[in-house]
Amino acid sequence: MNKIDRLDVTRHWQHWQVAMFDLDDTLCASKTAISPEMAHMLRSLLGVVDVCIISGGAFEQFEVQVLKPLGVFPELRRLHLMPTSGTRYLRWDGTRWNEIYFERLSESEKERAFKVLRDGAEEFGFWLEDTWGPALEDRGSQVTYSALGQKAPVEAKAKWDPDKKKRHLLREYAAQRLGDLEVRSGGSTSVDVTKAGLDKAYGTKKLMAELAIAETDILFFGDRLDPGGNDYPVKALGVECIAVEGWKDIISNVQAIFRLA
Repeated sequence: MNKIDRLDVTRHWQHWQVAMFDLDDTLCASKTAISPEMAHMLRSLLGVVDVCIISGGAFEQFEVQVLKPLGVFPELRRLHLMPTSGTRYLRWDGTRWNEIYFERLSESEKERAFKVLRDGAEEFGFWLEDTWGPALEDRGSQVTYSALGQKAPVEAKAKWDPDKKKRHLLREYAAQRLGDLEVRSGGSTSVDVTKAGLDKAYGTKKLMAELAIAETDILFFGDRLDPGGNDYPVKALGVECIAVEGWKDIISNVQAIFRLA
């Protein structure tokens, strides 16, 4: 995470009221559980500031990747979960996760997104019949195309589109044909479709309203801050962002910024 050097870490941690994170390739490798060390860091961080995790993954992925390793503890009330690129928002009430909102796609919108994503993948030669799980997934408020399937090994995903050109091609193709919807390139092999205007900036604004804070109160960590990437809307909103180039270095950097023991 070399770009952290550009951030003035001498500023007191109380400048930020929320630490906001992407999930895959930020807190952990794609579709894997956070490490025990990452879980410890998050528990410590929740004792200092609110934490929001916003990702293209479904809530079920959050449960496996984050919530199970974290466990239940009092500060969990300060954790804000925003699955499917911020089109859904849940908070812990002490006994269960309560839904603040869930911006579902209509059935016709889902069908159109499925067709356009598959047509584009076939046209560019990306479509595979033999994948690790489904290549197209209905996540309620988001339709996601994952070229190798949802359960593809991390190594295979990393090799599929290292320069992001494939995702860019498919995102542009889909955006031109789904002008009334939002299309973003997501994880290492994915393209996501949501309702128009519903992206990570939308989720960030909802979080700001919930906590009565401003853009300057949030520090965001993500790996897709490039234009067209699903983290970019947060940056465009004016939130201070750190571009993550590898999830393994994030623990020490967060500890330094927020003065964690």
